[in-house]
Amino acid sequence: MPKRVIELTVRQIEAAKPGITLNDGKGLSLIVDESGNKRWVLRYTRPDGRRNMIGLGSYPAVTASVARTIAREAKAGLVQGIDPIATKKEQKLEEKAASRGTFKSIAEEWYAHKAKSWASETARKARETLDDYLFPKLASKLIAEITTADIKPVILHVHDRGPRLAIKARQYCNQIIEYAIQEGLREDGRLLSLRGALPKAPKGHYAAVTRSNELPVLVNAINAIGSPQSRAAILFCLYTALRPGVVVGALWDEFDLDVMEWHIPASRMKMGNDHITPIPSQMLPLLKIQRELSDDSPFVFPGARNPRYQHMHRDSLSKILRESGLRGITVTHGFRATLRTIAREKFRVDADILEAQLAHAKKDEIQAAYDRTQFLEERHKLVQHWADYLDGLAKGAKVIPFQAA
Repeated sequence: MPKRVIELTVRQIEAAKPGITLNDGKGLSLIVDESGNKRWVLRYTRPDGRRNMIGLGSYPAVTASVARTIAREAKAGLVQGIDPIATKKEQKLEEKAASRGTFKSIAEEWYAHKAKSWASETARKARETLDDYLFPKLASKLIAEITTADIKPVILHVHDRGPRLAIKARQYCNQIIEYAIQEGLREDGRLLSLRGALPKAPKGHYAAVTRSNELPVLVNAINAIGSPQSRAAILFCLYTALRPGVVVGALWDEFDLDVMEWHIPASRMKMGNDHITPIPSQMLPLLKIQRELSDDSPFVFPGARNPRYQHMHRDSLSKILRESGLRGITVTHGFRATLRTIAREKFRVDADILEAQLAHAKKDEIQAAYDRTQFLEERHKLVQHWADYLDGLAKGAKVIPFQAA
């Protein structure tokens, strides 16, 4: 007949000396290590017949009565063929998933992984999309449970701000979910079904004004914009034909007004090259107003929420154009096509000069390696004439012939 073990008393547990093991019965023991720390262990036989041991926690955090309850539950599971070690591993995985299982936590991991191979401008755009659009509505959603129905209204809201941005937002959401599946935090095959969730966009290029007789309406609509900062940012896009993301991120220390130039570092350019654009005299009073409005912000166009560290969002500009009656007529990115088309057709400006102003990449590797021409002198004339031309059209003036040389 097996020896009957009497359950340990609190006094026995408290008085236990380092380096001993006390049996509590039915496989449950209290081990006291050489430092005097006490922990509960359960010795048991696995469903496959092998002997094993599992820790149940440290004393006094886990009292004797709690340890016995855990031991009884483990033994009840063994009767059903459930190994407590396997159960404990599953619980740890669930806890791990819970700690990093929200949309925000996984999106941050995905971003850190992807940003290593992205250009700085691509990383900036993705960062803005996460912070400004996806996190406010989705941050706390569990990645294992988030559904298409959770995400669809969010990307539709993004679509209201910028249709092309919404396409990117949808792409990011799909990639974040795929990353979660790869990390074992979401069931295999549980992808999103966002195809067709966004209104079908018309195929083709950015909406743009490409006929000179449409320019007066465009310029007058911009001049009627009530917000001085928004109006200035849009005019900067129109005068220089720079990408809107570059314009809204303008820093005060990038401008050299002595030579009327704007020096933009490679880190802010899509093609990853430093770029210099001349600025017309029309931009000087706008800069003066922005200096007063921006206070001590390093940005020419500071964001409303955190002007010291954030600039206004590029998609705000196209939204303002839509609200100004120009929906379907133009977006800020379309100003690049406006300059490229009208200056070429009306002013007969050499294509290389226009490509230099637009900061387009050279057509092939050899040209990119050896042709570093910037046409700065010609572009100074182009940009000033373009601004004068736009002002003149708004006032009903006639077109003035342009001479680049």
